[in-house]
Amino acid sequence: MTDCDFLVVGHGIAGATLAYVLRQRGHQVMVYDPGQENSASNVAAGLMNPVAGKRFALTWRAADLLPFAATFYRELEQRFGQPFFTETPILKLFGSLEEQNAVLTRSADQPWGDFVAGLVTSDPGLPGVNGPFGGAWLRHGGHLAVRTLLAALAAEGTRDGWLRRETFDWTRLATSAAGATYAGRVRARHVICCEGAAAVRNPYFGWLPLTPNQGEVLDVDCADLSTAQVLNRGAYVVPVGPGKFRVGATYRWPPFSEVPTAVGREELAARLTIITDLPFTVTGQRAGVRPAVRDRRPLLGPHPTVPSLSFCGGYGSKGVMLAPRLATLLADWLDGHGEIWPDVSLQRYNTLRPASVI
Repeated sequence: MTDCDFLVVGHGIAGATLAYVLRQRGHQVMVYDPGQENSASNVAAGLMNPVAGKRFALTWRAADLLPFAATFYRELEQRFGQPFFTETPILKLFGSLEEQNAVLTRSADQPWGDFVAGLVTSDPGLPGVNGPFGGAWLRHGGHLAVRTLLAALAAEGTRDGWLRRETFDWTRLATSAAGATYAGRVRARHVICCEGAAAVRNPYFGWLPLTPNQGEVLDVDCADLSTAQVLNRGAYVVPVGPGKFRVGATYRWPPFSEVPTAVGREELAARLTIITDLPFTVTGQRAGVRPAVRDRRPLLGPHPTVPSLSFCGGYGSKGVMLAPRLATLLADWLDGHGEIWPDVSLQRYNTLRPASVI
């Protein structure tokens, strides 16, 4: 029997950051993860965007989440001696004069704090970029090489023995007030579900209002397109190397395709042609399922009736930005100090849990 303080189920961006925070605090942690190549975290472009959407709204808790995440990822860069996070300007291109005027009108109230570096009302003149209506320059955002970071953490976990590349079988978990045992092999003080969209089938947490959606991304080569910034207009265009970009993302509701689709490829290619009229070549395509939540807020905290279980997830398309701060928030609670924020707490959905469910 292996003893540990915490058993974390899932090693996407949510589980990996939580496990890292707990280990840094001196806890013994065991992680189970099957190592799916098409997990949402492995597919993601890792964009951290302070202002997003058609309403051009400041991202929820951006002033707290973004700087915290940047510092967290820089710490991991120091630990592993390799780059993961790139802080870069984001140019949100206006799609019409009406959109330009709406943003300019809102800008009088300064609703975006320090995140908007400037507004331009004419073509910014960037190589290969179509921007006849100008756009908004955003700062303090960037992008994370999620797959690379998770691989570095997983290699450490494999070497040190705290990561097991197995599918976790929740029917083999036995819980009590004192903790939990799994398959007669692992004994833990507490178990945290970080399974992402797979949690919809979880016998303990399947009642939570997760609404998984599938996203597809393209890898493209476009030799003369500007790489000095992330571009955003109906799609994001993230530079990942000289002349190389990741373009995303689609949003699809069930039923999901098991493989990337021609429809997704055509949709993203069409969006890219709005941003640039330069020729490009699609070199790769991937699809993953995001764990979104009905009210677009994460889900964090203890199970309402099983004291040795907690949940961490529901990050949707914002996982890279959310994960470090929420991992620390949950770790504080698990350590016996600090409170779960009400707007992310599972308690807001307690009335959805049927009496017959665990």
